[in-house]
Amino acid sequence: PALYQENGGDEREIISVESLLLDLATIKAATNNFSEENKLGEGGFGPVYKGILQDGQEIAVKRLSMSSAQGLDELKNEVVIVAKLQHKNLVRLIGCCIEEQERLLVYEYLPNTSLDKREQLDWGTRYKIIEGISRGLLYLHEDLRLKIIHRDLKASNILLDAFMIPKISDFGLAKLFDVDASEGNTSRIAGTYGYMAPEYVIYGHFSTKSDVFAFGVLILEIVWKHWTKGTAHKVLDPSLMGQCRLEDVLRCIHIALLCVQEDPSDRPKMESVVLMLNSLSITLPALSTPAFVISTAKNTEEIETTASGGLQRKATRAVSMNTVTISEFEPR
Repeated sequence: PALYQENGGDEREIISVESLLLDLATIKAATNNFSEENKLGEGGFGPVYKGILQDGQEIAVKRLSMSSAQGLDELKNEVVIVAKLQHKNLVRLIGCCIEEQERLLVYEYLPNTSLDKREQLDWGTRYKIIEGISRGLLYLHEDLRLKIIHRDLKASNILLDAFMIPKISDFGLAKLFDVDASEGNTSRIAGTYGYMAPEYVIYGHFSTKSDVFAFGVLILEIVWKHWTKGTAHKVLDPSLMGQCRLEDVLRCIHIALLCVQEDPSDRPKMESVVLMLNSLSITLPALSTPAFVISTAKNTEEIETTASGGLQRKATRAVSMNTVTISEFEPR
């Protein structure tokens, strides 16, 4: 029980978590004693194994690496948070085991692995995945008595079930907040570069809008494979040609760019994102600035001192609105 009291849980929460405890012998039997044949892969937490319980249920077992001190804190955090969650777009925790030297998390087994390992998907499946992830995030941000910020949303943390329904996983870095709070600060930056919002990377500030930023990056990855291949001039994944209307794909890209805007206040809430994805009648707002612009002078003032006293003036922003210029650099 003390293991979970450290996380600020009340007595009911501790009882809830203890009801998920599984004995080590059961998990060893299910995974054939963690055999290599049952190994599904390896993550930052440690190896993951497939198993089958005595009742025939298939499971995925995350095994904490013995040398990972940081991982133990993340395990405790994940158990306390995931035990609260029930949503079809969030991975389901079956149980956990803290026995002898083992630290194990037991989840439902999802046969279609993670999103980062899926390449050839038709447009209908891609859109279903985007929409499902958005609903999972909305649940975390708005539909609980507490707000949950995931902080590590990325393609490898989106698992797919037998029907290609997406499920958000890996809550080791997630943070719980009261309903009237939705942001925090940290000196320990953890996550995956490329998905982390600029205010988190630079200042350690995170909020629900940090998850929105990561979701925008995910949309671009799902729709626009060239986003990560350095060939952004090829807007559409060629495999989508003929499967969908160009307007539908461009609408998704527009929503993604709204989500990755530099200023968190410019990014939509997940409630708005879900509405935009599900209603073509909603007009999408214009981007405040090109999504790639970094403006350090925003909301600041520049002081110019003169011989006669002092002159205070507003700083100007060296950006061009709604226009695009492209420069190429070649070495001499």
